[in-house]
Amino acid sequence: MADKSQRDMKKRVVISGLGMVTPLGVGKEEFYQRLFGGENGISEIKSFDTNDFTSHLGAEVTKFSPRDFISVKNLRRMDKISPMAVAAARMALEDAKIQINENNRDRIGIILSSAFGATDVTVQFAETLLGQGPSVVNPILVPNTVMNAPAGHASIELGFRGVNTTVTHYAVSAEIAIAYAVAEIRRGTADFILTGGVDILSKFYYESLARFHALSPAEGGQEGSRPFDQARNGFVAGEGCGIVCLESMESARQRSVNYYCEIKGSGLGSSVCGPTQWPRESSGIEKAIARALKDSEVEATAIDAIYAAANGGRDLDAAEAQAYEKVFAAGPQKPAVTAIKGALGESFSGGGMRACALALSIKEKVLPPTVGLINPSFPLKYVMKEQQKINIKNALLSGISFGGTYAYLVFAGRGEQGE
Repeated sequence: MADKSQRDMKKRVVISGLGMVTPLGVGKEEFYQRLFGGENGISEIKSFDTNDFTSHLGAEVTKFSPRDFISVKNLRRMDKISPMAVAAARMALEDAKIQINENNRDRIGIILSSAFGATDVTVQFAETLLGQGPSVVNPILVPNTVMNAPAGHASIELGFRGVNTTVTHYAVSAEIAIAYAVAEIRRGTADFILTGGVDILSKFYYESLARFHALSPAEGGQEGSRPFDQARNGFVAGEGCGIVCLESMESARQRSVNYYCEIKGSGLGSSVCGPTQWPRESSGIEKAIARALKDSEVEATAIDAIYAAANGGRDLDAAEAQAYEKVFAAGPQKPAVTAIKGALGESFSGGGMRACALALSIKEKVLPPTVGLINPSFPLKYVMKEQQKINIKNALLSGISFGGTYAYLVFAGRGEQGE
């Protein structure tokens, strides 16, 4: 543990704003009411034909009007994914009570993540290029095929000029982006950083997952998302965007902003695993948790809640549960565990939406239920059929990816912030 002088020198980072475009609604109010009320954002896919696949379910964003957030002129240059990011970024800034002007625009940045980017545009671009030649390709498509297009469009539309980076790291993309953003705030690179993740569903992307036998019902049975459940048989693909606004605690206090929570620290890890496989043992996860706790100066016994990465996959859920059984075995009180991918699906950069949900959990002192969990496979302290009231002092946001990569973040309630 660091001594008191070292702790005092470490700039503390808080979440002061939330923005989200999700299968359970747009904006924090609708998202909170529906997610914490136990609603399910998963249904039969309507945006493309799934008749050729064995899977037909998805968590689609269906009630989003980009024109409510973006000028018509700029919207013409965007694809499907970028408007979600722009809208979420705008909402996060508004929620944090930040008005962009000439005095602050160079100190506002974005560190966004996207695991797969605009797969719909990339396919359209490739088909035109290979089928008809480069002279026929719509030039507007080209800039939207790159991974940093959503972050770039957000900065152009909203008018900030600070750090602008995109992180791509499979299913831990958003968690790593948030950890990166926390480090940049501490370094003083920016006064405010928008961070989180965005990914979309497309037919090409969905077919790729289906061919890898990743989607439910990959192992037979009824299709659906069932984190930690005995009947889990693969995940359901999702989409959406979640962005949090970060700033130093000192800045939030000076602005008299009633921020949501603090991000105390992070820990990364990995294990030997095939590029399209989920981990089958828990040692790498345990090390990532240990690093996050050490970085945050929080003991395992002080963790009250976990937002799990579980998505209904056989191997992922088993390895994650095994890690929690080991890490928290000595504590007198086991942390409460919820897994909201049962309602939102697996969107790979969905850590941004889950970070927003955890911030709301800390503020409202309640955890959402794990939709789809009926018969648990592992002896954890689950939040199941109904939301659970809980005063969260410290919580873990879990990120686990196929390929064996892990990212954990420690969130702290205001009662743990010396107030």
